[in-house]
Amino acid sequence: MRIDGGPYVPTPVGVVDQMLKLAQVRERDTVYDLGSGDGRLVIEAAQRYGARGIGVEREARLVELARANAKKAGVAGRVQFIQDDLFNVSLAEASVVTLYLLPRLLVLLDPKLRKELKAGTRVVSHDYPLERWPYERMLQFDDEEKFFNMGFGATALYLYRMPVPGATGG
Repeated sequence: MRIDGGPYVPTPVGVVDQMLKLAQVRERDTVYDLGSGDGRLVIEAAQRYGARGIGVEREARLVELARANAKKAGVAGRVQFIQDDLFNVSLAEASVVTLYLLPRLLVLLDPKLRKELKAGTRVVSHDYPLERWPYERMLQFDDEEKFFNMGFGATALYLYRMPVPGATGG
């Protein structure tokens, strides 16, 4: 069964920047972007922070575009783009996961994230919160590029952190 995560909408450059800062991406991180589109998020993580990146995208044309963009940016050796359904790809190596997916897909993705992500993994979701997950931090701001492209600039980013097994909290 193929589940629609929404149309391809490039994440504005300013939002990419804020997502990576909110996740506190570092060189030791492996950033997974689920629904990676043109690859800008993992490419920026590799360029700016020296992180490794994995983009998962189901559309072949976007995977090819992302690979070309990575080569042009000089980070093709640090990033990989996989053409597949995000439910088929293991997230076990992720230390950061970024999402810009519609709420109906996030609900279905919830069990996979809980099962596969290791303790301490940071998850940043653009505009749509993960239901039943307490966020560690929320950042709200207006983005001019988003306003120009979509007719509204209001942006919310939600940061989550996978709990350590046995930990309690809120």
